[in-house]
Order: sequence, then C-alpha cells, then structure tokens
Amino acid sequence: MDTCEDKDAVMLGNFWIDLRKNNWNRLDTLLRQVESSGIKSLGRSDLRDFGLLYRQAAADLSAARADTSSRALEQYLNRLVGRAHNYVYSGNRVSAAGIWHFLAHGYPRLLRRLSGYVLLATAISVTAAALGAVITIVRPDFGVMFFTQHLGPNAIADLDKHKMWTENILSIKPVVSSAIMTNNIFVCFFTFAGGMTAGLLTLFSLFNNGFMIGVIGVVCARHHMALSLWSFIAAHGALELPSIMLAGAAGLRLGAGILFPGQLRRRDALALAGTESVQLVSATIPLLIIAGTFEAFLSPTHVPVAIKFSVGAILFTGLCLWLGEGGRKTANSGQPTGNS
Repeated sequence: MDTCEDKDAVMLGNFWIDLRKNNWNRLDTLLRQVESSGIKSLGRSDLRDFGLLYRQAAADLSAARADTSSRALEQYLNRLVGRAHNYVYSGNRVSAAGIWHFLAHGYPRLLRRLSGYVLLATAISVTAAALGAVITIVRPDFGVMFFTQHLGPNAIADLDKHKMWTENILSIKPVVSSAIMTNNIFVCFFTFAGGMTAGLLTLFSLFNNGFMIGVIGVVCARHHMALSLWSFIAAHGALELPSIMLAGAAGLRLGAGILFPGQLRRRDALALAGTESVQLVSATIPLLIIAGTFEAFLSPTHVPVAIKFSVGAILFTGLCLWLGEGGRKTANSGQPTGNS
C-alpha cells in the first residue's frame, strides 16, 4: 500500500504534511470505493468532496515537485492524482435526465459559486452603457453616426417618421427567427471564447454591447421613441441580455484561469477554468433559443406594450428564481465531509 509518510518528504515540513495527510487518505478511500463499485456509488456529498480533494491533491503535487528532496512524496501524490484524474475527467454518457438534472440543480449552484464573474461582466456592460449614453447626450452627432453605421442609413429617417427599424421583421418572421438565434449564439460564443485571449476580447465584447445599448437608447429617446425601443427589448431582452452576461462571465473565468493559476500548474488551472466556463456558458443556448423566438414573433409586433413588458417581467422573474433557488435543496441534503 502506498504511504505518504516517508522521511524523504520531511523537507516540506511535517506540519505541512500533517495538515494534508487526512485529505490524501480520504481521497484514497473514495478512490478505492470508485474503483470497486463505480463512480455512481458515491453520494452527492462524497462526489463533491471527490472533486475538491482531487484539486487539492493536484496542488499539493505541484508543491512536492518543487522540492527536489521529496521524490517519494511526489511519487505517492502522482499516483494518487493520476488515479483520480481518470475519473474526474472521464466522459459521461449524455442523457436527457442528466441534462435536466444539471440545468435544474447543478447549473444554478455553479453560477452562484462563480457569481463574482457574473457581477463583473454586468458591471462592465452597465458602465459601457452609461458611457455611451453620456457621450451621445454631449455629442448628438456621434450618436447619429454610430446609429446609422450599426442599423443602416435609413434608421434615423425611420425614427423621424416614428417608425422602428425593427418593423421589417414582421414580414419574414420564420426566416428572421432562425437568423436571430444564430446571431445571438455567435455573439455569446465570441464573448465566451474571448477568454482565451486572457479575457481581452471578452472585455471588448461586453463593453461594445453595453456601449451600443447606451447610444441607441439616447438616440431613440431624442426622437421620442424610447417606449417603442424598450418595449421591443423587454420580452426577449429578459433572457438575451442575461445570456450575454453569462457568456461574459464564462470568458472572464477562462481568462482568470490563464492569468491567475494560483497554487495549480497553469495547465491544471486552465483545465479547471475551461470546464467551469464551458458549463457556465452552456445554459445560454436554450435561453437564446427562447429569446430568439420572442424577438421574432412578439417583440416587433403591435401587441400592447403592457403585454410585452409583462412577458419580459415573467421571464426575468423565472430566470432569477431558477438561478437563485435551483439546487439549494439537493445541496443542503448532504453534509460535506473531509477538509478541502
């Protein structure tokens, strides 16, 4: 049986080893159970501990490798981490029940754990929107130029006639619905994938989207079309805008894994960040499909404004309840064990 108690490892300090020995033994116990009975034999709390203990053991292995006098300890931890790695990163069969369980329970817990990235993405977008609004108020000519560049040369003329440029969608709803979904998914994917540039392109995408909303909002308000704009955005925006924030948070998490590996090796930190960021952005796909449907079939119509705002309020409330309360009962059903 492997043992972590070796005189060659004393150079790291007995206190350092004693603090972690129980975690290593706990991981070894869980591994023996998995190896004999399968990963499904672990309960929820054991499964959570398994992942946390694996990451801690990987960090401890990096520390042991840095001490040339701790080869025996390094070999022990290398075998322990290698055994666990096969199960932590093993592919699981995708099933409808598994997807539903992740979306209903796992995803809300993941989002709450990474809520700092979501708040940062939101803060960047809101700041950019405020900046765009202020610049347009101070320099109306800039707003007009920006507006026409992004929405076409006739967009301002349409506003002068109290006509929204979005009314063109009404005549080709089915085609536009597909195009809108594809475009929104692309924007979110670009925002997420920008994390691979250490988050720079993610920051740019968040800033650009926020800035555009600020400019367009002020230009429409100057033409007394603010209510038409916000009633158009209300229904689909309740899901589309949060989706962009989630994609931005995923990109920022990926960038943080590249820039700030912490105690993990950069490769391990990037692997962990990549897993979490992909999971975080995954829920935007169903959200954007729903949003794209509303954007094509409800938002540009002449349905009463109150209905559009009500639909938006219902969708956003449901989104908040799902992300805020989902997974809490299952998370509280088991008590965490072992140190992490």
